Amino acid sequence: MKKKFLYMGLAVLGLAVAGTSCTHDFEEINHDPNNMMLGDLQNPYAMFTPAFYGMTNNQWQNYTWFWNDELVQYTTFSGGTTREENRYKIGEANFSSVWNGYANRVTNIMHMIELAQKYKNPAAEAVGLTLKVALMENLTAIFGDIPYKEAFRGRSEGINKPVFESQKEVYEDMLAELETANDIYAKNAKTDPSLAAVDQMYGGNLKQWRKFNNSLMLRLLCRVSGRPEMKAGERIQTIINNLDKYPVIESNADNATVQLTGVDPYLSYFHNKLKTDFTSSTYHAAEQVIKMMVYIDEKGVQSYNDPRLPIWFKEGNDGWKGAIAGGTPTERSTSNQGAAQLNYEVFVRDDAPVYYMDYAEVLFILSEMSEKGMITCELSSKDLYEAAVKASLLKWGPWGVYSETPRYITEGDVTTFLASDLANWDKAENKLQLIGEQKYLALFWVGMEAYHEVRRTAYPELVIGNGTDYNDYKYPQRFAYPNTTVANNREHVDEALTRMGGENTMKTPVWWSYSAITGKELFPYKEH
Repeated sequence: MKKKFLYMGLAVLGLAVAGTSCTHDFEEINHDPNNMMLGDLQNPYAMFTPAFYGMTNNQWQNYTWFWNDELVQYTTFSGGTTREENRYKIGEANFSSVWNGYANRVTNIMHMIELAQKYKNPAAEAVGLTLKVALMENLTAIFGDIPYKEAFRGRSEGINKPVFESQKEVYEDMLAELETANDIYAKNAKTDPSLAAVDQMYGGNLKQWRKFNNSLMLRLLCRVSGRPEMKAGERIQTIINNLDKYPVIESNADNATVQLTGVDPYLSYFHNKLKTDFTSSTYHAAEQVIKMMVYIDEKGVQSYNDPRLPIWFKEGNDGWKGAIAGGTPTERSTSNQGAAQLNYEVFVRDDAPVYYMDYAEVLFILSEMSEKGMITCELSSKDLYEAAVKASLLKWGPWGVYSETPRYITEGDVTTFLASDLANWDKAENKLQLIGEQKYLALFWVGMEAYHEVRRTAYPELVIGNGTDYNDYKYPQRFAYPNTTVANNREHVDEALTRMGGENTMKTPVWWSYSAITGKELFPYKEH
């Protein structure tokens, strides 16, 4: 049965060399999961807390602030030379840290799945599969081809040099596991008390976990939709035509949001960040995001701004100004003067929630697929787009009360914004660009999603800075495989690089990206 989507109603990575000790990442359970025997634990949810809250703090909060925001020009670090990611000064230590960071979390999750299977706990198995795919999709999106079927099987099967699968195979594997999880959820629809005791996202409600799981299907299918062989449109159509079988996030109430309590271990990653470290002398709003969120009238006056802007940032002394992303040392030292700053009071709270995925993203996916003619919906592309924008604005409204000057977003604000030149559907010449740019804004503070989407859609058009010589003025298409992984699994790494058509650098595009599909350079550098 069809449903309408209404406005508000809808080290060494274990992948490469298993058996490596990672105890520093698992202090909560005081065990090395690579060497732990299944008999050591009988409750699979004992693995949930270190895995889920580890990924919440690192892969979704830290990576948002540290990597994603800099790479997509939400922010720019202008506090000296200690951090130069927006200049693409990213090297081996960074590649290894990110590669191992994802692997450490998945290692715990894989152990959770093994325990669930051994002790016949299907609900824990389904949750484990959902979390595994959420992490592994980020890993492949960042690096390209990765091991999947043979990953994490060193302890159980002695596979220490797993095959790297093509991204097409990896996405098929991930979609298959989400299908498996959906089938399990369908048979276990009740709240799981054991999960509820540790679950700060859905309180153990498996119906909600199922919606998140199937919304991840939409995310993955959208990601690979530029590859006809994946038949993304047909598969998305199957989901939206059968929402009883594939329920998805259908309102902000369903958002995959971790409601941190502010009590250890459910503390925000930023709970003890000083203002100077978080923003005031370091991270400023980038010119890119200010340009997209502030309307300048014919007199050159900043006459209107996106209602989310004063929630995310604090205005500078001279109005809304952004700092130069990827600038030279001279540009970096001057452009931050008077630039907007990240809103410390809003984001640095012990219990600030964390978003894995939300209603707005689901709607943007459907709007894009509809506008491309890949699916048909009861709502038009425009209706889906406007519903998506509304969902994003209303999601951010409650955050505004924490600002030093409280901010609010009302239904009237949404109406005004959709009618403005910043977001008006009817005035936009390129509807897909409008969808892509508003989706980019809606993905603010949601893990690495904006980085992935920018590489897929080429929207918004980012300006490559004059100081990005570290990567030869080229936008980073991926992270490179760490040296240790290359050295220990050279044959399969070389196979992957040959298949990807490039070297082990940040210049080789991933399979589903704009550059890989079109053969065109993403954001060619123009000296300015």
